[in-house]
Amino acid sequence: MSETELSVICKNCGSEVSPYVTECPYCGARLRKRAPKLERRGDGLEAQRPKRRRRRLRLPRPRRISAPSFAGEGFRPYATLTVILGSAILLLIQKATGDSLATFGGLIVPFGDEWWRYLTAPFAYVDVGYLFVVAVGLAIFATGVERRLGSAPTALLLLACGALGVLAAGGIASAKGDITVIAGGNGMALGAVAAWFAIRRSEAHGAIDEEYDVIGVAVAAAVLVALPLFAPTADFFSALVGGAVGGLAGLAATTLHHKE
Repeated sequence: MSETELSVICKNCGSEVSPYVTECPYCGARLRKRAPKLERRGDGLEAQRPKRRRRRLRLPRPRRISAPSFAGEGFRPYATLTVILGSAILLLIQKATGDSLATFGGLIVPFGDEWWRYLTAPFAYVDVGYLFVVAVGLAIFATGVERRLGSAPTALLLLACGALGVLAAGGIASAKGDITVIAGGNGMALGAVAAWFAIRRSEAHGAIDEEYDVIGVAVAAAVLVALPLFAPTADFFSALVGGAVGGLAGLAATTLHHKE
């Protein structure tokens, strides 16, 4: 093994010392904090060369594109809660008093000639199950619409969906000569589903990780459309017209938002 070269000069005493010691053997002066690591090269030992650290290339983290919203955060769904609680209170009073549905605003075809019944019929119920299904639909979808549009536009939207649905259903039943009672908010709830779908579809267009459950929306809409099979006061045409009104309103809202 060959001897190592003495190439380090002590700054204190000027002696030439080994490059592999931390203190000068002549004067005891500190040469370095720690001795270098040795590695074998041929027949001799040399100081290990420091390894170059590879600089990791850090790519910028992709920013998540958030979907636009029409209204700010921290809202309260006053319109949705008012519709649900108002209908529930009317149902409780109707059950407690035992009065007919006509007393609480239901539309009786062809005998109902008061125009205000078209506004009150969507809030009148005699079936708790019917109200429960409509309330769940409103709680899921009308709340999302209200978050984006605000309370006042949502209240107007729900009222329009319910009233126009009842108006269309009453006109069709009257033209057919049927005697029936139309009440409940299946058109209102289906309008909320259609409006939410139109707005949500516009938000998710071209955005990253902004998917929505189309199957869940379709199932909710199918349940609301099928309500007349289980609730005698629910009407098929009322649901369809209410859904069409809600879908058009949602499309109009997204169009106005994009123009702004």
